[in-house]
Amino acid sequence: MARSLALVVDDEPDIRELVSLTLSRMGIDVTAAASLAEARRHIDTRDFDLCFTDMQLGDGNGLELVRHVQRQCPGTPIAVITAFGSMETAITALKEGAFDFVSKPVDLQRLRDLVQHALRLRGQGNGKPAGREERADDAQDELIGESAPMQKLRAQVRKVARSQAPVYISGESGSGKEMVARLIHRIGPRADGAFIPVNCGAIPSELMESEFFGHRKGSFTGASSDREGLFQAASGGTLFLDEIADLPISMQVKLLRAIQEKSVRAIGSEKEVKVDVRILSATHKDLQKEVEAGRFRQDLFYRINVIQLDVPPLRDRGDDILLLAERFLLQLAREWHVETPRLTAAARQALRQYRFPGNVRELENILERAVTLADDSVIDSAHLRLDEASSTDGNLPPVLPPEGERPQQLPGEALEDYLQRIEKEMILRALNETRWNRTAAAKRLGMTFRSLRYRLQKLGLDSGSEEAD
Repeated sequence: MARSLALVVDDEPDIRELVSLTLSRMGIDVTAAASLAEARRHIDTRDFDLCFTDMQLGDGNGLELVRHVQRQCPGTPIAVITAFGSMETAITALKEGAFDFVSKPVDLQRLRDLVQHALRLRGQGNGKPAGREERADDAQDELIGESAPMQKLRAQVRKVARSQAPVYISGESGSGKEMVARLIHRIGPRADGAFIPVNCGAIPSELMESEFFGHRKGSFTGASSDREGLFQAASGGTLFLDEIADLPISMQVKLLRAIQEKSVRAIGSEKEVKVDVRILSATHKDLQKEVEAGRFRQDLFYRINVIQLDVPPLRDRGDDILLLAERFLLQLAREWHVETPRLTAAARQALRQYRFPGNVRELENILERAVTLADDSVIDSAHLRLDEASSTDGNLPPVLPPEGERPQQLPGEALEDYLQRIEKEMILRALNETRWNRTAAAKRLGMTFRSLRYRLQKLGLDSGSEEAD
């Protein structure tokens, strides 16, 4: 197999030699250049698998070389070498299209990690093909839609997946922000690493530092053993910070430091651990307004918002609504082992005109409910119950016993978990009383057989056996 070829550009001989020697020991051939002009000549005459450039060169700026590479050979990853503490310069380079950055003094492990990610992007990491071309097709398969906003989003996802820059994903609740984050991870060079999603609003404030950075045994009451944090778990892969606007200010400070230093220190430890993590973040809130209101740190916003992707609301996607509806109905048919439901013209028109405050998630819930309500495989507008959807987000109301027979809500038990628990108890009681005759149990519960089957699947009670209605 042919060896990879790298271009190293730096007017400081010591840095040029250090980077070149490190790459050579990784089995990479190196061409070195001491000036911008020399680097341009090499790029115009040879094909490189990756490039490194200092930001301050005697005859120009490294950003000029980043732009030149973007024009001449956009498939070649280029990383920049920045002075210590020049985070603003590094972020500017990432916005211009740089793959990643490394700061002086150069951390050799950080440099090696960066090189491995760059070579995976080129299909040469560890001698194994990245399969990126095949995975890039996932953008078309998962980001369904032919509307202009979705075509733009797919193109942006493919582009940012090549970079290591932090990405901020904005969009309303239910619009598919996590799906976009997972796709960026899967078609990028970190696909073999872990994708760790975390809902920042779901972690109690007193546990946040431990959850993010880990802790050592005995560091606080209840710390009975060592535990790694989310940053360590995501090292080599991607950490997705959902609802990042819900982080308290005190945690925002610590998060900013971890992102900038690329290292974390567990609670109770005196040693910092290097982490190699790409940060993707999202929130349904307007983060700029959160900054203006003083609820979100401007420096953290600047750091995570190197590249911004806007996920469009479903109501702005035109006929994509019907494309998604057909996909969801096909998935339901496969999961429930039934004939694929068909939407009538009236149902299609109703979906097309509905505003979908809950976006794609609401559409999916509405269709699940419609399938349970339809007597056959034809879904009409009445089955959609769109007049109720905005208040219920498309979910079926839980099955509840009379108030005097309901079990007590447990201390600390979330309302959603409590309702699901008593619904499960009611369904199991009806099934046991009818010797698991689901048709009879459905009648006893006052619902259709299809509705009961849907609930059994949602609650994990469906054994997969079929029974005549």
